[in-house]
Amino acid sequence: MYMKNVPYQAPDFRLNDENGKQKSLSDFNGKWLVLYFYPKDDTPGCTVEACSLRDARDDLAALGAEVVGVSKDDADSHEKFKAKHSLNFTLLSDPEGNVLESYGAWGKKMFGKEGILRKTFLINPDGQVVKVWGRVTPLGHGDQVISELRSHMKASSGYGSGAF
Repeated sequence: MYMKNVPYQAPDFRLNDENGKQKSLSDFNGKWLVLYFYPKDDTPGCTVEACSLRDARDDLAALGAEVVGVSKDDADSHEKFKAKHSLNFTLLSDPEGNVLESYGAWGKKMFGKEGILRKTFLINPDGQVVKVWGRVTPLGHGDQVISELRSHMKASSGYGSGAF
C-alpha cells in the first residue's frame, strides 16, 4: 500500500476488544484517537511500545485523546497482556487482518517476510488521519505522540465538527 498524504479520511473499522465488545471508528467521534498497530502481545518490542503508551495515556486523555492498540491476537491474549502490564487502554483483535491492510499496517518486513508493520496513526476529531508514524521506535513512543498531539491541537484550536 502506498503512503497517503495527510490529512485523509481514516478507514472505518469494526473490531472486538479484549472483552468481546465491538468498537468502530465512530465510537471515537469528536475525540482524538491514537490508533496503533503492533505485531504480537507480550513480545519485547510490543511490550515496550504498549508500556510507553500506557505511561503517556493520562497526558493523552487530558488532551482529549484515546489510545487503541490493534493486532491479530485474540481477546484472551489481549486480556492477559493488559493484566500483565497494567495497560490502561483498549486492545482490538483483527484476526483476518482486514483493518491492518486498510491502514497499510500489513506488508513486507525484514528478510522479505510479510507481517504486521508497527505503525501509529493520529486521527483528529473529524476522523481524519493527520499523522502517521511508520516503523515506530517503541521506546519513548508515547512522548512522541503527546508532542505531536499538542502541536496539532495548537494549530487547530476550536477544531472540527466531530462528525466522521
